Amino acid sequence: MQVKDVMTSNPACCTPDTPLPEVARMMEQHDCGCIPVVEDQASKKPVGMITDRDIAVRGVAQGKDVSQMSARDCMSTSVVTVTPEDSVDDCCKVMEDNQVRRVAVVDQQGGCCGMVSQADVALDTSGKVSQVVREVSQPTDSTNNVQGQ
Repeated sequence: MQVKDVMTSNPACCTPDTPLPEVARMMEQHDCGCIPVVEDQASKKPVGMITDRDIAVRGVAQGKDVSQMSARDCMSTSVVTVTPEDSVDDCCKVMEDNQVRRVAVVDQQGGCCGMVSQADVALDTSGKVSQVVREVSQPTDSTNNVQGQ
């Protein structure tokens, strides 16, 4: 099975300048907790990821006025990627190795064309779920700035 068989295609993406309230509305509208942050809407080249947890921890919990913030202010700048042709097993290994719950899927031009989450793996595969969850959930160095934790 390949990544293209389990990924969410054409995910909603924002740019670093997208206002945070708009990012949150995108999450609500698309029923997701993570939005890829892309260089621009034309190239869709991923430059970061922003999660609902990022907004809560880096904005709300810090007492910041999130209505005046943009994605840039809360996003993680590390982006873990796979391609549509990668195997789901390889995708799971990438998630485990990087201890992330979501990865961006990039096309041949490097543009974001999909997302794979633990839920996608759980819904469309068997046997891998507990291993991926266990590996991704291992404690990590708290100084890492990796999305999805």
